[in-house]
Amino acid sequence: MATAETAAASTTPLSIYDLTVAYHRKPVIWDVEFDIPAGSLVGVVGPNGAGKSTLLKAAMDLIPRASGRVSVFGKTYRQNRQRVGYVPQREGVDWDFPVNALDVVTMGLYGKIGWCSPVRPSHRRAAMEALSRVGIAELAKRQISQLSGGQQQRTFLARALVQDADLYLMDEPFAAVDAATEKAVVEILREMKSEGKTSVVIHHDLQTVPDYFDYVILLNMRVVAHGPVAEVFTSENLNKTYGGRLTLLDEVSNAMRRRDRSL
Repeated sequence: MATAETAAASTTPLSIYDLTVAYHRKPVIWDVEFDIPAGSLVGVVGPNGAGKSTLLKAAMDLIPRASGRVSVFGKTYRQNRQRVGYVPQREGVDWDFPVNALDVVTMGLYGKIGWCSPVRPSHRRAAMEALSRVGIAELAKRQISQLSGGQQQRTFLARALVQDADLYLMDEPFAAVDAATEKAVVEILREMKSEGKTSVVIHHDLQTVPDYFDYVILLNMRVVAHGPVAEVFTSENLNKTYGGRLTLLDEVSNAMRRRDRSL
C-alpha cells in the first residue's frame, strides 16, 4: 500500500533534490532543491549565467548531472516524458530546416504516433487546432524561416500544446517577441493553469513577474528562495539574487506597487 509520502510525490509535477551540474568540473548549478506545486504558473528568475536553462535541461536529461535526483510526477523524466511539454530557446533551433509550421507542431505528436508510423489526418487536425489556439493557423504551410520571431515562438508553443502534457517547461518564451505574442502566450499559460496544468517558465522581466506568475524560483547557481510570489518576490531576496544592483531593485519596487494596486 502506498504511503502518504509516495502518494504526494506522484502528484508533484516536478521535484528536484540535491541537483548539481558542472561543465569542465566548474559547477553551473549547485545543490538545487525544490518541489513545484501542481497547477502552478512558475517563473524561474535570476541573472544571466545563473543556470536557469541548465536547470531545465538537466531536469529533462538533456545534459548530465554531477549529482542529484529529479522526479516528474513521482517517476524519472524518462518514465514520464509523455507528460512533459518543452518550449526551447529560439536561439537553439535550426530555423533553416526545410519544414513548415504545421510540420513542426505535428512533431510534438511523435511520442504518440511513433517515429516509424504514418502521420494520420487526425494528427494533422490536432496540430491545426494547436496553431489556431496560438493564433497562426493561416501560417500552417509557411516555412519556419519565413516566420517572424513572434510567429516562430507561437509555433513552438503550439508544438508543446499539441502534446496535451501535464507539465510544461519553457525556456524564455517571451524573449525577442512582440507585445501581441507576449500577451497571447500569457493568456494561454493562464488557460493551461485553469485546466490544472503546471508551467515552469524561465523569465527575465522582473516588472512582470507579479502579473504573470503565482510561484517563483529565484536562482543564482543555488536557489536563493522559492515559493508564492507574494511571499518570495521581495526586495531582500532580489538583492541576494542579483547582488543589489539598484536598477533591478527599482524594477521590483515598481512591480510590487503594481501588484498591490491590483489586489
